Amino acid sequence: MEKVQVSVYQQAKSGESYCGDSFYYVETADKFICALADGLGSGQYAKESSQIVIDIIRDNMDASIQQLMSICNKALIGKRGVVLGILKMNFRTNVYSYASIGNIGILYVDNNRKKKRSIPNSGFLTGYPKPFRIMEGKLEEGMNFIMFSDGVTDIDLMQKYLLSRDVTDITESFSFAHDGPKADDTTLIAMRYNG
Repeated sequence: MEKVQVSVYQQAKSGESYCGDSFYYVETADKFICALADGLGSGQYAKESSQIVIDIIRDNMDASIQQLMSICNKALIGKRGVVLGILKMNFRTNVYSYASIGNIGILYVDNNRKKKRSIPNSGFLTGYPKPFRIMEGKLEEGMNFIMFSDGVTDIDLMQKYLLSRDVTDITESFSFAHDGPKADDTTLIAMRYNG
């Protein structure tokens, strides 16, 4: 049985064939990793850059967050930049780690349904070193993690449905509330750690 349940909502900016956001997640016996990248701008070239980063993370999932950020950054020399968030859960140590550069955000919801939002580091990856910090916390059964791109607004993050224990309810409620043209590429990934 999977330890982490995942549900994803994604929609391209109105008028675009390509969503500039790319994501990846995978669970193994001892860990879970989720990454969300948003190519700058929108359309095909934004998608190309965000997908380069996600492919690197998929192929190097055993690397540390620090190493992943460095490898991804180097791969973007001469490309359109990206903003990137990476979440890792270590099932052996019961620790989660998260880092982001740019406007990829994450919301933590504990068992008491208290929300805590991580503040991302400013900037974006384009081949030049960018400082960032890695946030760590204790992984507790029943925690929810909600990772999102900049199509998700501060008002969206205040909605009560984000406190649901069912990740599918979260993405379906978000989709229902946002039925209509999108001003930006939008991705919301809801994850629940069941232990």
